[in-house]
Amino acid sequence: MSSSEEIKPLCKTSVSNEVVVRFDNVTKTYNLYKNDRGRFLGIFNYNKKGAFLGSVDANKSLSFEIKKGEAVAFLGCNGAGKSTALKMVTGVTHPTSGIVDVKGRVSALLELTAGFDMQLTGRENISLRGQILGLKRSDIKEMEPSIIEFAELGLYIDQPMRTYSSGMKARLGFAFAVAIEPEILVVDEALSVGDRAFQKKCIERIREIMTDENVTVLFVTHASSSAKEFCSRGIVLDQGTKVFDGGIDEATAYYESNF
Repeated sequence: MSSSEEIKPLCKTSVSNEVVVRFDNVTKTYNLYKNDRGRFLGIFNYNKKGAFLGSVDANKSLSFEIKKGEAVAFLGCNGAGKSTALKMVTGVTHPTSGIVDVKGRVSALLELTAGFDMQLTGRENISLRGQILGLKRSDIKEMEPSIIEFAELGLYIDQPMRTYSSGMKARLGFAFAVAIEPEILVVDEALSVGDRAFQKKCIERIREIMTDENVTVLFVTHASSSAKEFCSRGIVLDQGTKVFDGGIDEATAYYESNF
C-alpha cells in the first residue's frame, strides 16, 4: 500500500467487548527434513538417520485476545511468526499446542490462490470456495456477478484456471475474498494484485471493509506508517513470541527502537 496514495485516515469509533479471536498459550512447531521422502516417513514416526534436521517453533507460548471491531497491526521482521499466527486464525494451519478460538467468518488476503482447483473454471472455483465456506448455493449465485466484475476476467471466467496467469488467479482470489462480507479480515500489507489501476481498486475496497465498525481487522505489516494509518493497536512479534502489545503509537515506537 503505497504511501504516495492520498488516503483518508481510517478510524473506528467503537469497539465491542466481545472477544472474537483468542490465542491461549499457542505454540506452532514445524519439523524440518532433508527431503520430501523424509517428510513423508515422518508422518509415520519413522525417520532414516540424517533425514530429520530438527524442529522450529514458528510461534511460542503466544497469547492475546482481539475484540470485535478492533483493527490490530501485527508488526515484526521476517520470520517473526506473523504469518504463521494469522494462518492459524484462518484455519490454514493448526497449533501444535494451546488453543486458538475464532468466532466469525474469516476472509484472508494472504495467499490469494490457495485452494483453487486448476482443472475447474473460474466460475466453478467460485462455487467450490463458497461451498467450502458453508455458503448457500443461492448466496453464491448472488455473489457471483460482482466477483466476476471485480476480477475483470471477461470470457476467461469460464476457462480452466490452469490457463490463467498468476495475476489472473490472484485477481479472482482477491475478488472472492472481499465479496463474502467478512466478520474478520486478515490483510497482508505486501499484497500486490494486478496492474496499478487494479491495485488502487483493491486498496479502496480493503479500506471500505476496514471502516466497517463490525469488521475485525488483523493487519500484517513491516511499516509503522501503514500500521498507524489503519490500526489502533499493535502486537509486536519476535522469533515467534509476543514482545509488545499496546496502543499503536507505543507499539510502533517499540518496534522502531528495537528492530
